[in-house]
Amino acid sequence: MIKSIHAVLFASVCLTTCFTSHANSLRVATFNVSMDASNYVKKGQDIDKHALSKALSNNHQQIKNIAEIIQRVRPDVLLLNEFDYIDAEQGINVFRQNYLMVSQGKQVAIDYPYFFIAPVNTGMPTPFDLDNDGIKGRYQADAQGFGFFEGHYGMAVLSRYPIDLDKVRTLQTFKYRDMPNAQMPIDPKTAENWYSEEEWQAIYLSSKSFWDLPIIVNDKTFHLLASHPTPPVFDGEEDRNGKRNHDEIRLIADYISNADYLYDDKGQQGGLPKNTRFVIVGDLNAAPEGDKARPATTDQLLKHELIDATYIPKSQGAKRSYSTPYAASYTAAWQARVDYVLPSNYAIEVSGGGVFWPAKTSELYRLIKDRNASSDHRLVWLDINLK
Repeated sequence: MIKSIHAVLFASVCLTTCFTSHANSLRVATFNVSMDASNYVKKGQDIDKHALSKALSNNHQQIKNIAEIIQRVRPDVLLLNEFDYIDAEQGINVFRQNYLMVSQGKQVAIDYPYFFIAPVNTGMPTPFDLDNDGIKGRYQADAQGFGFFEGHYGMAVLSRYPIDLDKVRTLQTFKYRDMPNAQMPIDPKTAENWYSEEEWQAIYLSSKSFWDLPIIVNDKTFHLLASHPTPPVFDGEEDRNGKRNHDEIRLIADYISNADYLYDDKGQQGGLPKNTRFVIVGDLNAAPEGDKARPATTDQLLKHELIDATYIPKSQGAKRSYSTPYAASYTAAWQARVDYVLPSNYAIEVSGGGVFWPAKTSELYRLIKDRNASSDHRLVWLDINLK
């Protein structure tokens, strides 16, 4: 069983020439890579929690395509969403050494000598009937976060710069009940709270986790704030997933505002101090516009006084594929902007960015043509300068 509180931290020595920069400019990215077990079993088969490890060992084409995309964009710091935590150290090392550090599609290999991976709440069992279907303790919908096993849909961060592991903070076990004015879902049939008092006292807010990773770029530090809130769907009129998604994103907003009610897995109170560089990254599963829009959720970040959300990464590929006025900003194949890189407006300057979404006429379209090619999400990046 995966330990739920103590993060497992890994760093490595350079296996090729280490990256060195004399500037404070860098490319920060997020990529939901769909490297979870359910992507490596045939339809109708049981989920094998070691499916990612097996795929990694078999020179898997989807994983090679993901590595090629990363090699083409070449981010300096990269969050991977939906990278299973099972066999964590082995999995991330195999991905680094056998895929990223090997040329894919005639691209230059890339090394990430520093990385972080830790437990998440997906698949962590509870004794409760959290979806109120009359069955207690199902390992999917009744888990702390939806997942077929502990560590399903996990996260990992790759970096070409050192991560200050002694100052890393995680909020995996922050209790939902401890967020003031949290959005309790209401059962539409009974008009009562969806969760019993016993359930409310036990459940965590984060469906996966929330990480604060200080990354040292030469003589400057910025905090990478990584998470992957639950999709605001797959529920009912009570909107329990939508409300949780809202509050997981509120946690990010409150963390950068240094809310005193917050505490991390080591018991440290509060969030980021004033005048701290940060970059928020992740598949936040919430769109600001379109038929999937949840502006009350996304506005918590996109209109936050401490965030510079003025630069919106875009692609010509999505713009040419869809007719909506905001198609260029889509980051997922299901036509929504849900993946974000959002820097602080303190001591960070944005110089560019984009979404890896080749047009259908491009030779590179093979890398994204469907979920089996790579993922139903796209790699999103910003180029920033630390001031």
